[in-house]
Amino acid sequence: MRGLKKRLSNNVFFIGLLSFFGGISQDIFVPIIPLYLANILHFNKEFIGLTEGLVTSSASIFKLVSGFLIDRFGKNKPIVFLGYFFSMAARPLLAVLTSYYGVLFLRFLDGIGKGIKDTPKDALIAGSTKTGTRGKGFGIVRALDTFGSVAGPLFLFVLLFLLSNNSLKYHYIFLITAVPLVFTLLILTFFVKEIPNIKSENKTNGKYSLPLKYYIFLAIVLVFSLGNSSDTFLILRAQNVGVTLLAIPLVYALFNFVYASASIPLGSLSDKIGREKVIILGWICYSLAYLGFGFTNLPYQIWLLFGFYGIYYATTEGVAKAFIADLVVSEHRGKAYGIYNSLIGLTTLPASVIAGFLWDKINPSAPFLFGSAIAACSTVLLIFFMLYNRH
Repeated sequence: MRGLKKRLSNNVFFIGLLSFFGGISQDIFVPIIPLYLANILHFNKEFIGLTEGLVTSSASIFKLVSGFLIDRFGKNKPIVFLGYFFSMAARPLLAVLTSYYGVLFLRFLDGIGKGIKDTPKDALIAGSTKTGTRGKGFGIVRALDTFGSVAGPLFLFVLLFLLSNNSLKYHYIFLITAVPLVFTLLILTFFVKEIPNIKSENKTNGKYSLPLKYYIFLAIVLVFSLGNSSDTFLILRAQNVGVTLLAIPLVYALFNFVYASASIPLGSLSDKIGREKVIILGWICYSLAYLGFGFTNLPYQIWLLFGFYGIYYATTEGVAKAFIADLVVSEHRGKAYGIYNSLIGLTTLPASVIAGFLWDKINPSAPFLFGSAIAACSTVLLIFFMLYNRH
């Protein structure tokens, strides 16, 4: 029994460690890809928007696909491996394939990679933890992943400084993004243990059914997500208030640092007081943060708000997935995570369209006040859901 506990605990750590290196690669790459497409390849903004939309859409769709695959075949590691491998191949090749169709294909491939790895990775974490430690387990992985997102921009800053006079600096950086993913694949292959899905003996609800509580929770999360637009609008708001271009990456790093630092203690808190209570706390933080973004008018306030916004992420990202694992039996978690991840991703599109419309047609404060109001309404719904679950 002790050996099993140790193996499961080690599994969570190594899943977090591979996520750390994956986060480094992602956050070295993401800040420079639009600059490369615009300034080096001279693509217009519509095409750049198309490529990023393609990444988001393909990632959302393949999160669902991978969920069905792991439920069908009962294996998680091969699909996680394939996801990271696709990204490892797609990012360096952008230095070579520079045509419209080449870039579209590589961004699509990266989107597939981003999409198919998340659901089986969530299933691995869920299978590597017990109910009493699941929040902490997801918190550990989210913390390590997010620390990678802190390290990535710092590495990028160093690389840009060292290669500042090199005309091929973007090409070298694209090649370097593959290096952390090599470590990710090695850790996955040699240190992460496969956790097979345990078939439930209870067949009364049908082969592909998920519990009603899961769907109710998902519906409430989707309502919340309609007010949760892309974090790009937070960056634009920071610039709108007067935060300098050089300071914006540091503000974002502060957000990620708070997010990473708070993920483990808040995940552990959900093991003690209940997942719904911690998510409610997070949504209240979100509502207050967005209210602040709506009324802020001084740069120093942006720093405070971004730090506070990190608390929201720490209370929701991992805890919500731990809650789904509590609600759904092992053999259906792939489907549950696939539906959850894909619908959340797809909802980002209308949420961002609404935010952009409110910004352009009313004022820059409007999308944040809207998001704050939606979060407040969703919090009330989640409170009713929590009370319903107790009876």
